[in-house]
Amino acid sequence: MPHALIVDDDLSFLLGLAEVVGREGFTTATASSLAQARTEIGKQAPDVLLTDLQLPDGSGLDLLQENAGTTAPEVILITGHASVETAVDALKRGAADYLTKPVDFARVKTVLTNLNRTRELKEEIGSLRTELRKLGRFGPLIGASLTMQKVYDLIARVAKTEATITIMGETGTGKELVAQTIHEQSRRHKEPFLPINCGAVSPNLIESELFGHERGSFTGADRVHRGYFERANRGTLFLDEITEMPIELQVKLLRVLETNTVTRIGGSELIRVDVRVISATNRRAEEAVAQGKLREDLLYRLNVFPIELPPLRDRGDDIELLAEHFLNLLNKGEGTSKRWSPSSLERLRQHNWPGNVRELRNVVQRAYILAEDEIGPESLPLARSLDDKPNASLSVKVGMSIAEAERRLILATLEGCGGDKKQAAETLKISLKTLYNRLNEYKAV
Repeated sequence: MPHALIVDDDLSFLLGLAEVVGREGFTTATASSLAQARTEIGKQAPDVLLTDLQLPDGSGLDLLQENAGTTAPEVILITGHASVETAVDALKRGAADYLTKPVDFARVKTVLTNLNRTRELKEEIGSLRTELRKLGRFGPLIGASLTMQKVYDLIARVAKTEATITIMGETGTGKELVAQTIHEQSRRHKEPFLPINCGAVSPNLIESELFGHERGSFTGADRVHRGYFERANRGTLFLDEITEMPIELQVKLLRVLETNTVTRIGGSELIRVDVRVISATNRRAEEAVAQGKLREDLLYRLNVFPIELPPLRDRGDDIELLAEHFLNLLNKGEGTSKRWSPSSLERLRQHNWPGNVRELRNVVQRAYILAEDEIGPESLPLARSLDDKPNASLSVKVGMSIAEAERRLILATLEGCGGDKKQAAETLKISLKTLYNRLNEYKAV
């Protein structure tokens, strides 16, 4: 039977938490100071250590540092709201999770249930990290550059925790793939991973999509609809382009994150959900707050553990590694053996990649179609930003419908921006939501 040590100087809280932990199948020991905790650890090494940050004779972080190593217990920190920043720092140093006072005992139960998988995950992640340094892979992610190795390290550290995460990076850098990798390396990996693009959903529908609605709650609501939070229960919800979510809906999202409950539109029942939220944005989060695109209190709740993805132009030889990977996938799917010429690989390395990995993948696919056995530079239809194309133009025939002319203009502008939808929308002087609506109509999202 696993053993837990609980350390807190509030006696009533200490005894209450020990009872909850004991009911989850742990033997328990308690201590009210660092000195007592060290004595208890000397008697029996715990599998799980739950410790308050503020103790009469020091900090619970001291126990985390003293018990580091391959046989270290899983450490869960307990903190008041004012010390959440310190707890987050502890997560980066290896703590498994943290609880804020007043502690939700239902959350304690969830954390302890998940801990049984933690040691196995540590071994799997350690093995993956060794392998990626040899092959330039981390799960589905491709890249051997130092900047990507740092990203892998962050993923490995945070995946096993329950911390909320914000992924920042330019359009096309692979934010959803990183979120999916975190989910696959987490204790929730057998449960759903649901992505939703907040910029691609109409403001009139996004509340229903996230939180659900009851039958008859509005015109057209002919059945009960379970939202993303309910469908992602016990799993992970990925909120892409979070800064495009309507500001009034951000208040409701914050409440859901704080209470772990949702209420469907038109309903009154509080539905408890256990969902890990990962958000993403191609803006600097602080700039989005300054511009009124993101609530500051929501940012603090979402940005517990930030991960910033490097643009492809800063990843060196990863460009060639990714190009080979995408070409191998096409060769395997089509039963061919096409290859890159040295000059075409050099051309790929020289390109600035404004659309990042997404642009590279599209370029490889087009080059594959155009080339025979060897792909040369002439088969690389590399897109440049519009600023680099002083003579960029679009042919429109007399008699062509306005709708068709608009379609060609939007798709050409998007290609000229290397697939960067935000840049294309700004160039066309339309909103990002309008661009997504048009691309949905063209089936070109």
